[in-house]
Amino acid sequence: MIKSIIWIVVIVALAYWVMGLMGYEINKQYFTYSKDQCQAKLASCTDNIVHQGIDNAKCNFNCVDPKLIIKKK
Repeated sequence: MIKSIIWIVVIVALAYWVMGLMGYEINKQYFTYSKDQCQAKLASCTDNIVHQGIDNAKCNFNCVDPKLIIKKK
């Protein structure tokens, strides 16, 4: 088990390093922004369910866009 965890850590570190060489970086601030956006969507959906009932409510829970997590430097 420990051996598997070490391999996963090494692979993730290697992938992060290769991304840096290719000119990409992880957008760390995206998760903070996405959290605020998701909470706003959840509040809107909650209001929608309260007013229209469970059967007629239409909610979009797609909060995270994977294309925006990794960005070009």
